[in-house]
Amino acid sequence: MTTRPFVIGVTGNIACGKSLVLATLADLGAQTIDADTVYHGLIAPGAALLMALRERFGPEIIAADGTLDRRALGQVVFSDPEALAALDALTHPAVVAAIRGQIAGSTARVIAVDAVKLIESSLDQECDAVWIVTCGPAQSVERLMGRNEISREDAAARVAAQSAIEPKLARATAVIDNGGAREATRSEVERAWRDAVPLDTTQTIV
Repeated sequence: MTTRPFVIGVTGNIACGKSLVLATLADLGAQTIDADTVYHGLIAPGAALLMALRERFGPEIIAADGTLDRRALGQVVFSDPEALAALDALTHPAVVAAIRGQIAGSTARVIAVDAVKLIESSLDQECDAVWIVTCGPAQSVERLMGRNEISREDAAARVAAQSAIEPKLARATAVIDNGGAREATRSEVERAWRDAVPLDTTQTIV
């Protein structure tokens, strides 16, 4: 008899600190699946999804080495809601199918899935718990500037293009405030883990 993993969905808007939450969950013993990493695998040079993106958004989004130029694509979609919706329509089904396949094939007791569009893509339906990570918009802009090495204007545009977080909170089984110190966030994650995960699957961070 195969036991289905206990699945925690981790979501929140861009640059809110989901990676810190996911890393803490890994320390607690969860297998982690990062939707962005899955997406990277699906847009390898020559991959079907990359070719579909090229067809929709033009050859200028492909770098000289055949990889996706994510900065060029971002400049197109984050200033055009219709283009962003088209990008989501192409990428979400492929990423969701890949993640569902990983969950189905896993032997882990607990899986944590990090996906910025967890709820919009209905991937939350696979989850036993849904955690929403929050921080202030100004913090997101600063983090995005540092992480992606982009201008404040570009970072602000990407943050502004995100859907409002408030409607998603109704789906949350836990809200993780990542607006303070890293240690405080880790403590919140540990508390939410103890509250959510069945006792026979838990372990303590060493």
